[in-house]
Amino acid sequence: MEGLPGHHPARGLSPLRRLIVWRHGETEHNAGGIWQGQLDTDLSPRGEQQAREAATALASLGPTRIVSSDLRRAAHTAAVLGEVTGLPIEYDERLREIHVGTWQGMSQGDVAEQHPEAVAALSRGDDIVRGDHGESVAHVQERVMAAVGELLADLPEDGALVVATHGVTGRTLVAALIGLSQRQAWMSMAGLRNCHWAELAEHRTGWRMVSWNVGVSESVVSTSDR
Repeated sequence: MEGLPGHHPARGLSPLRRLIVWRHGETEHNAGGIWQGQLDTDLSPRGEQQAREAATALASLGPTRIVSSDLRRAAHTAAVLGEVTGLPIEYDERLREIHVGTWQGMSQGDVAEQHPEAVAALSRGDDIVRGDHGESVAHVQERVMAAVGELLADLPEDGALVVATHGVTGRTLVAALIGLSQRQAWMSMAGLRNCHWAELAEHRTGWRMVSWNVGVSESVVSTSDR
């Protein structure tokens, strides 16, 4: 029974604790290839549609608690799931996207043109501070794991926690929980698409990734994870 979601390998049919890491819906910045970082942007009409579709699917997974980044694009995404499930939404600024410093609001093309060495370093998997005074992935891991560690400490045996967050932060969190190095994750895991999610389940040996980049409608997603 070990491979079945919802069952613990050491306890037969006992339920597993689950964590669903959910990226927000599309914004105009996502669609336009703009580095957002911690800019507080809103969902686009397409992003609102994505949130409605995803919320219906996620509700079927039986979430018991929803905690969101306080940035509007994540908070508004989470609110739709709250409406469907009747669960309250809690907020934690530690779930925000990576801060990209001076790159925030710049197009990906402009960043590549003005900071070619930094972009080349990212392409090699080097974990540099973004935009001169922003964050590295190591910084993101420290804060997001502190937040989720507290949440998991309070998650009951049959609980299912939904964390509404962002592309880089979501991948950083999943990698840390399953024991994958951040460089491996950066180089080998495609970023979470808008309003897509990962599901993790806790086994006796730790957290395992049950699914990655699950979504509802491939026709309404953006691939940019900045």
